[in-house]
Amino acid sequence: MHLPAPPNAHAVAVLALTALALLLFSREKIPLETSSLMLLVTLTVGFEIVPFEVDGIRLQASDFFVGFGHEALVAVCALMVAGQGVMRTNALDPAGRILAGLWKTHPTLSLLLTLLFGAGISAFINNVPVVVLLMPVLISVSLKTKTSASSVLMPMGFSTLIGGTATTIGTSTNLLIVSVAADMGLRRLGMFDFLTPALLAGSVGLFYLWLIAPRMLPQRDIAIANGSPRVFDAHLAIQDKSPAMGLTLSKAVELTGGSMRVLALERGHGHLIIPLPDVLLQAGDHLVLKDTPERLKEFETALGGTLYPVDSAENPIDEQHPLQAPDQQIAEVVILQSSPLHGTTLSDYRFADRYGLVTLAIHRTGRSSRRRIDDRIGELRLAVGDILLVQGPREQITKLKHSANMLVLDSAMDLPFSKKAPLAMFIMKGIILTAAFGLLPIAVSATCGALLMILTGCLGWRDATRALSAPVIMIVVASLALGTAMLKTGAAAYLASVFLVLAGNASPAVVLSGLMLLMALFTNIISNNATAVIGTPIAIAIAHQLHLPPEPFVLAVLFGANMSYATPMAYKTNLLIMNAGEYTFTDFLRVGLPLVVLMWGTLSLLLPALYL
Repeated sequence: MHLPAPPNAHAVAVLALTALALLLFSREKIPLETSSLMLLVTLTVGFEIVPFEVDGIRLQASDFFVGFGHEALVAVCALMVAGQGVMRTNALDPAGRILAGLWKTHPTLSLLLTLLFGAGISAFINNVPVVVLLMPVLISVSLKTKTSASSVLMPMGFSTLIGGTATTIGTSTNLLIVSVAADMGLRRLGMFDFLTPALLAGSVGLFYLWLIAPRMLPQRDIAIANGSPRVFDAHLAIQDKSPAMGLTLSKAVELTGGSMRVLALERGHGHLIIPLPDVLLQAGDHLVLKDTPERLKEFETALGGTLYPVDSAENPIDEQHPLQAPDQQIAEVVILQSSPLHGTTLSDYRFADRYGLVTLAIHRTGRSSRRRIDDRIGELRLAVGDILLVQGPREQITKLKHSANMLVLDSAMDLPFSKKAPLAMFIMKGIILTAAFGLLPIAVSATCGALLMILTGCLGWRDATRALSAPVIMIVVASLALGTAMLKTGAAAYLASVFLVLAGNASPAVVLSGLMLLMALFTNIISNNATAVIGTPIAIAIAHQLHLPPEPFVLAVLFGANMSYATPMAYKTNLLIMNAGEYTFTDFLRVGLPLVVLMWGTLSLLLPALYL
């Protein structure tokens, strides 16, 4: 094929903006919502200043805002709210309990059942609630059986991604592709229209995740594998010859480098006084402290005092009388999109005061922070996927676990089962069935379901608004605007021509396979939703130029955009399992890249055989 004619000036500008968007979406330091809004503003202002006409009709700047009311975005948001109702009521918990029971006796079979359950339920429900359900199950089982959770968390997470490709409502990516294709005049795909290739390729992927992937992952202990307490309460007695004798409390703290945090000051048995900075220390005073054994011994040396346990002033702390915390428990708290801690700091939320827990460390993607709360860990703004390592009394851990907006990981599998859970599942089934049988469009059935979740008390308005993700909303709107610009200006047709020139005289099956591989590459670098909306008009243009039915090429984009296995930033659940399993970027490449190749190769055979 010959090189296509040069595109018009507006198409060139849109192509340059597309390249910039791909770059911005891959930058971690720039929030996705900010990049999306920049893209949207640039499009609207640019086409307003330099007008463009198609068949005598001017492309209005307001045309780029239609994404805010697009049925795909409405369906995505409504399903987020409905999924939050399922998660908030712990409606999937009975299934989790059954799987937890099987793990104790048949671990290999249980892993297969866990993968099948994760994939099956994710075909109809957003996979975030599924991962949130299964993470505590797998971690609890691993702690009780003294096995490594890192060998099963990633396969579980990937199984939900595979399951999401099976139906039109499995992921927001599927909804967008189906809606954009329908807007361009294609027949609207039904809920199960591509179930056959999804099942066949998914079976190959699940087999890999069941028997091969766990052996490729390192046996890595997670932070809560060692359940012993990390911080302890103790009294530091001020002696006659102590350097702190006669000093103010603030001066004594300076002797420790400013790192000692005094909870109270005991002067005489049971007589507590407020530890004000100007209080003068006397011989016999007891400073009430809470810290790690190492730091407590440092304070003892710096102040020349003597450490005692809180319940005894007779036996100093030494090798014969070590520090003890019999009622203390270690747990991990995962920051979710709906968590009240999302976007705030521990200090601003008063986390320690609310729950009586000490935050020992924060684990964040790419780095692990093991600092004490005194070292400004309380000032770190928390993001989705962050994991707090906390310690506190068992009843406080239980209280936190029973909070529907907190995901707590520990050795106990005792999540509450809400009385509203059956109702939440009934509403979710209604959403699925009415859409599957064509009684209502998915945007309408999902919106009705979201309303019923609120009216029946399965979740409140605050929970509903927390379920909505600003990055997802903004990137969908911006991607739809960019897709409109590419289609109207001819940029999509030009890219399709270039793609076919590069493909040479390759068969349609090879062209389809190459398109799917390109989408798989993009989805692991930028947003899967952006990949889907940008790729769909290009796929349709390629099919038209080859005089072939566009459906298999659209499906190539759909399956390729869902292959978010190779990087942790490719999908939000990847971040959750990365932090929970303490995986590295290399771990994702080691397991995810072969899965991408396996799924791509299988679908490259299936799609041409079934549709071309």
